[in-house]
Amino acid sequence: MSIIGLSLTITFQIATRKSRKTNPTVLLVSVCMCLLIFTLLFMLGVDNPHKQLEIPEIQEDNVLPPSDTHTERDRGPCTAVAVLLQYFLLGTFTWNTLYATHVFLMVRNSLATSPSHFTAYTVAIGWGLPAVVVALTLGISYRVDDPLGYRQEQFCWLAALDPKENFDFKLPMFWGFLIPVAFMLIFNTVVLVCFVVTTGKTNPHLTSTRHTSMKKKFLSSFSLAVVLSLSWILGYLLLITQNQTMYTILNISFCVLTTTQVVNVCTLYCKSLWIRASAK
Repeated sequence: MSIIGLSLTITFQIATRKSRKTNPTVLLVSVCMCLLIFTLLFMLGVDNPHKQLEIPEIQEDNVLPPSDTHTERDRGPCTAVAVLLQYFLLGTFTWNTLYATHVFLMVRNSLATSPSHFTAYTVAIGWGLPAVVVALTLGISYRVDDPLGYRQEQFCWLAALDPKENFDFKLPMFWGFLIPVAFMLIFNTVVLVCFVVTTGKTNPHLTSTRHTSMKKKFLSSFSLAVVLSLSWILGYLLLITQNQTMYTILNISFCVLTTTQVVNVCTLYCKSLWIRASAK
């Protein structure tokens, strides 16, 4: 359902881009592209086909190992898959935040078109910021002879647990993903507060027609932000929840919301475009 929904949204946005002068097609298509690629990678490649969970073979030479913890050299595509998953999921949040910011600026400044060079800046930030975070994460935590400093062994995703299966705040899952996403969620919350304050005031330079149109477009972008943010806020709560019943409830809610978020995106954007096309 996610793949179909994202594909429909991308197709509709590109096919109807000429009829929308102010809608930031590049931003929304980039959001959907990142989420589509992430979904495909997650479905097809998150399971590590070369995982080394069994006990290693006994070597003929009687050599004293440097540590009582056995590690294998990196092999197979698992690290590459983990890198791409981190990049495109960070990219999804980055582009979503840029999209909401774009429409908010248009509402607040009464703009009919995008600010000068805004598209170029957003492209640089949207694709560049996740690349910088991924590069730093790899440079700090990855070693060929010890890939588990960056990723997990059973699944191709960022390392998160220590040897005792407890969440480790020193591993990349925390500072290479959760921290950047937390800043984006906080920023989206600030954008919401600013939007409520701005739209609550009377602007003589903004006609009612334009005001209504821009408000709907911002609500559309913010609805996308809410769908993404709500599910990941539950994910953050999972890290600090001690009660087993509450943990189960949050876990189920997190899974349901994250797997159905694309249905909301497709319904939100494709429905409005379909109605507009039918009217013409």
